[in-house]
Amino acid sequence: MKAEPILDYELVQDIGEYLSNKNIRNYVLYSLCLYTGLRIQDVLKLRVRDVRDERGNIKDFIYADIKKVDKKKSIKINNRLKKVLQKYVEGKPGYERLFLSREGHNEAISRQQADNIIRDAGQSFGVRLSAHSLRKTFGRKLYEIAKGDITVPMEALGHTTPAQTREYIGVTEAIINNYIQELNFD
Repeated sequence: MKAEPILDYELVQDIGEYLSNKNIRNYVLYSLCLYTGLRIQDVLKLRVRDVRDERGNIKDFIYADIKKVDKKKSIKINNRLKKVLQKYVEGKPGYERLFLSREGHNEAISRQQADNIIRDAGQSFGVRLSAHSLRKTFGRKLYEIAKGDITVPMEALGHTTPAQTREYIGVTEAIINNYIQELNFD
């Protein structure tokens, strides 16, 4: 299955609400993927100290080691995500992984488990999702916020060409044709 972005933002909210009522860890995982655009393997490496400072406040940025491109990246933690993280990390030691597995000592859940969480949540709403779908949704929403400036999601996602980003976030010929249909010079 090729991961696709979620284009129905009400569905994004519904899945988030569903997860927040079912399992807070899974909701935070979902939210962190949506609001940062990080790849799942990079999200799973995060520890409490990566998002919370010594005074107990959520940091303004996550400084993540991006495995695929072997570089550090700073990602803004917006206010919505800060609220989600604040409750979740309260009282947890800084060394602890954000998404603890029940297996082993301070081990994160596996990439497969993270994908299962997202897939199962999607199935509850009749859609096929993966953790990568959330990264694509992040990119697509940035594209829309930037009013079609492809360089914004391209930079955020670490892509090298606009064409790569357009395909990645689902800006297809059909969508372009819909925009063309909306043209009006009167």
